[in-house]
Amino acid sequence: MPTLKALRPFAHREYRVLIAALAISIFGSGMWAVAMVYQVIHLGGGPLELSLVATGGSVGLVAFVLAGGIAADRFPQRLLIIAVEGANLAVIAGISALSIAGWLQIWHLAVGAFVLGVGAAFFFPAYSAILPRILPPEDLLAANGMEGTMRPTLQQAAGPAVAGILVAALSPAHAVTGVAACHLMAFIILNFLGQHALAAPANGSEAGGPDPGGVTGKRRPKSSFFHDLREGISYTLRTPWLLWTLLWACISVLFLIGPIEVLLPFVVRDQLGGDSSMFGFLLAIMGVGGAAASLVTASLRLPRRYLTVMMVSWGVGSLPLAAVGIMDNFWALASALFIFGATGSVGMVIWGTLLQRRVPPHLLGRVSSLDFFVSLALMPVSMALAGPAAEVLPIWLIFLVAGGVCPVVAVIASIVAKMPQDELAHPLDRAPEVERTTAAGD
Repeated sequence: MPTLKALRPFAHREYRVLIAALAISIFGSGMWAVAMVYQVIHLGGGPLELSLVATGGSVGLVAFVLAGGIAADRFPQRLLIIAVEGANLAVIAGISALSIAGWLQIWHLAVGAFVLGVGAAFFFPAYSAILPRILPPEDLLAANGMEGTMRPTLQQAAGPAVAGILVAALSPAHAVTGVAACHLMAFIILNFLGQHALAAPANGSEAGGPDPGGVTGKRRPKSSFFHDLREGISYTLRTPWLLWTLLWACISVLFLIGPIEVLLPFVVRDQLGGDSSMFGFLLAIMGVGGAAASLVTASLRLPRRYLTVMMVSWGVGSLPLAAVGIMDNFWALASALFIFGATGSVGMVIWGTLLQRRVPPHLLGRVSSLDFFVSLALMPVSMALAGPAAEVLPIWLIFLVAGGVCPVVAVIASIVAKMPQDELAHPLDRAPEVERTTAAGD
């Protein structure tokens, strides 16, 4: 049954431990997003101080994400994940103690946000790299879909809601303490990850056919930081499906993130006559679309035409945004955002699975970090350009260009990278019983 397929990764003990810790950790991250804001306000800070703290987290993430990918390929991912969660616990517990004692200052929050950003830079490549070591290949799609379902549910909805209640009923300090409690529980749970998982053979490109870069999955002697970085970039450049997907991601982030984050509130205000609550509700609808689509994708088999489905999902899903600038009906705009969130999640679940199935295991951390870096680097650029663009161009034209460019680039990427031919040459839809022969024993 499809629903049972989405739950199949839970049959593996190591995954149950990992996903339980991840769920609690991202719930805590959702709480932190609200607790941090009101902690800044409680200290007398305004938009400038809040921007300083938020920028600290972004700088830490962008500055160290490539190093995090190299670390994930050099060191045991289990130890990296535990170390990051331990650092998160120490930082949040320290901020909580300072807040309760009345000694907390804005710079403490900025430094704490920076350390949390650095931790995320090391955590996510290690998490991406460890999944193929603890799950058989046919369960990776379901695992990525489960994460895609949990993240908007816990980090964007439940966590902020609980933090808001704690702030309103008690104080920001109590909300920060709740975040610390989440990281403590996650840290304890992660220590139950079995040591034997580190010795399990990875299920990388072997499960998906020949490695397009001609690189084997064997571990090699440690080399310099820059050699490892060059190796990851070189593999990406000579692997067409990977390179052109990342190029599409660069362009889509540049064209879409700014209009959604910066200009959509003005669409809500000027075209719908709505306020901040309507804007928040629309973002929640987009998140619901993403969570539902992730769960559905996790319940199905990986499509035979996986690259085509991924690019079509992303390309077609961007089209409704082209009309956002002329919409004056709430439900029309909500439908456009729901479709965008849903199709984006379908593509992301498939994309994460492809990295884990087709990238050689010894390169997976670096390639995953390059993926993060490409997306994160242009995000602030897009948001910085959206405001000035709206000063000289009508908003409807900006959304028309953003929603129209991404599908065109998706078609170009598919053709240039020969994705339809590539996915047939490297099938990933073999029967589970065949794939299990290459999987790590549980």
